[in-house]
Amino acid sequence: MKQLVVLTGAGISQESGIKTFRDSGGLWENYRIEDVATPEAWERDPELVMDFYNQRRKELYEVHPNSAHYALAKLEENYEVQIITQNVDDLHERAGSAKVLHLHGELKKVRSTIDENLVYLLDGWELKLGDWCEKGSQLRPHIVWFGEAVPNIMIAASMVQKADIFLVIGTSLKVYPAAGLLQNVPSKVPKYLIDPVAEPEYYVDNLTVIKDKATAGVRKFIDLLTS
Repeated sequence: MKQLVVLTGAGISQESGIKTFRDSGGLWENYRIEDVATPEAWERDPELVMDFYNQRRKELYEVHPNSAHYALAKLEENYEVQIITQNVDDLHERAGSAKVLHLHGELKKVRSTIDENLVYLLDGWELKLGDWCEKGSQLRPHIVWFGEAVPNIMIAASMVQKADIFLVIGTSLKVYPAAGLLQNVPSKVPKYLIDPVAEPEYYVDNLTVIKDKATAGVRKFIDLLTS
């Protein structure tokens, strides 16, 4: 079967009711990045950072995958589908996608502050001061903050190099290093971008742009695949 590699961003989850960070009305309008999404913020005010992610986690338990998530999972019947997501939600997994690589962490997981290899599934939505790892250090959100390395980016780059078809859904293509993955896709490989407004910041060979939201755009993409 052909290898379909899919890069997803906030736009695919927005239609499930998860706010994006950058759009009008998004999360950053109520919080400064420096206050909730950097290592320095964690050092300065861990309770504020935990509260921010606790609220995001609580919201995640109240939303569900949408038709775009389910359509990608269904494509596994005819393709080897590898999801690479910038999102920290678990909607791809809940829709049934078998192979999901998270670039920016996972909201329902927490990790040790002294050993990043100690990662745990959080029981419930609330992380508190005094919740420790087995080595006796405070647990933190399992999120890649601004200013931190993206551990899975090289794995993702290797995946896109092996793609027979590459699909991008619902990302601004302005957050690096993830936005640079398009440059790792071989030029001969057909590429598709689904987003109402996003455009690559550089020329991309064999690119088809579908200017639509994720749910409608994925339907159009599937029509193109099967036509």
